[in-house]
Amino acid sequence: MGSTVPLNASAGTYNRLLIDLSWASIQLEGNTYTRLYTRELIEHGRAGYGMAAIETQMILNHKSAIEFLVENIDSVEFSRQTVANLHGLLSENLLAKPADEGRIRQQPVEFMSSVYRPLSAPQALESQLDIVLEKADAIDDPFEQSFFVMVHLPYLQPFIDINKRTSRLAANLPLFRENLCPLTFIGLPENSYSAALLGVYESARVEALRDVYVWAYERSTQEYLAIKQNLQTPDPLRLQWRQLIKQTLRDVISQPELEPLAVITDAVTGEVPKPEQEDVRALIIEELKRVHTGVLAKYGIRPSQFEMWIAFHRKFG
Repeated sequence: MGSTVPLNASAGTYNRLLIDLSWASIQLEGNTYTRLYTRELIEHGRAGYGMAAIETQMILNHKSAIEFLVENIDSVEFSRQTVANLHGLLSENLLAKPADEGRIRQQPVEFMSSVYRPLSAPQALESQLDIVLEKADAIDDPFEQSFFVMVHLPYLQPFIDINKRTSRLAANLPLFRENLCPLTFIGLPENSYSAALLGVYESARVEALRDVYVWAYERSTQEYLAIKQNLQTPDPLRLQWRQLIKQTLRDVISQPELEPLAVITDAVTGEVPKPEQEDVRALIIEELKRVHTGVLAKYGIRPSQFEMWIAFHRKFG
């Protein structure tokens, strides 16, 4: 089923994947954003009318985390660094203590709906997480890898919160890597997902979650069969100069005292053949206009750098 809709390495950048996976994943967390509002936020940066800031942040974090996986698909693996960065992106601006973003939890956690109590000692958590990720990385079959992390990350609860979201996106890593249809969780009932996880937590039984996984993947492949013809072909110029675009944006934002257009012009003049310079320059300016906190990881820009750049240009712009 997964190979019926082959996705190339840049497939995750398509808006449809960003919208579907972000929206379906937040629905499992009780987020009230509609798919239409999610699309408006991802495509145009417009928050849904009357929506809570926390719900908007959840979507932007998902977009950022999905882009992180896809943009780095040739280098990411099941390691503590990958999972920690994924959690850091998903948890940005959502935790009571920002220091907990991407960090192994330092205190016990409890579930309101379960008697299960995960490990609490940070050293034990680190050790068990390394074992889980080492085993995951040793698995050859992408679907087994995907399901393995969907079971073990929530069970271990390595972070103070947002473990399930982290596991759902991590479950897509092997599918992206093998050019398979993603697991978007579209239409998955939240109560079915929660009940299946309770079976893992309280009885160490995976059968219910396995059935949920298979059902969700069947639904995902059906969605992608239906939209295959509607996917936009990547802009070849943007694809060709992808690294230059990212580097130039990093240079612009990390040096707020410099005139952005001058930095862009210098970069393009030094790297791009003259016939393409104007088009590439326009592409970079377009990208700069769209930069926001939800996409900073894509460009390797720290939030503090972006805030300084915004503050500088508000003051002197």
